[in-house]
Amino acid sequence: MSALLQVRALHAGYGSIRVLHGIDFDVEEGEIVALLGANGAGKTTTLRALSGMIAARGSILLDGSDLAGLDAAARAKRGIAHIPQGRGTFTDFTVEENLALGAYRVRDARAIKKALDEWYAIFPWLAARRAQPAGSLSGGEQQMLAVARALMAEPRILMCDEPSLGLAPAITQSLFGLFERLNRERHMAILLVEQNARLTLKVAHRAYVIESGEIRLSGSAKALQDDPLIQRAYLGV
Repeated sequence: MSALLQVRALHAGYGSIRVLHGIDFDVEEGEIVALLGANGAGKTTTLRALSGMIAARGSILLDGSDLAGLDAAARAKRGIAHIPQGRGTFTDFTVEENLALGAYRVRDARAIKKALDEWYAIFPWLAARRAQPAGSLSGGEQQMLAVARALMAEPRILMCDEPSLGLAPAITQSLFGLFERLNRERHMAILLVEQNARLTLKVAHRAYVIESGEIRLSGSAKALQDDPLIQRAYLGV
């Protein structure tokens, strides 16, 4: 059976600067996959190329459907949800307006109302702040709002870029607990780019290590967690 997301020979960059040099990787249905690497390795560029934010060459198949030539909006409608680094909430919009914007794939007003109620039940503080501007929330609250907004679209795969950036450790633990819950209860596929390799490898099923725009290592999260090279480079062991 083919993977939910299949990436082959992916090349991307910015103008004349090449960042990705033909990387290959897969994300299976219901799997959390981590993409690890140092700053500048190409992790963020990979997510941007997959979501259509930047031009890329290579093959990107989502559930067997080729995304080549589709813009970012069309890829989102196919089921790719991308939470960029820095959260990307619309700070001048209310919490509820942010969530409603995430439901662009859902045409039924009753389904949107049901999704809002569902996320308000999961995050009661969102319901209490539904009329507040998103910019008035704390960093951790904005990150949770960004996740909830992405899931309003009922995506096939959730891609998160450095979700713990700037968050307190307790908030980070709560956020990663949410990822595990989404994966366990909804069979949600998640592609996770994160500097906190130790925590990421605890929640991921598999991981890839990217260096200078190329995949250098891959394997089960447990195997990479026990790898001396990974321990020295990313885990501080």
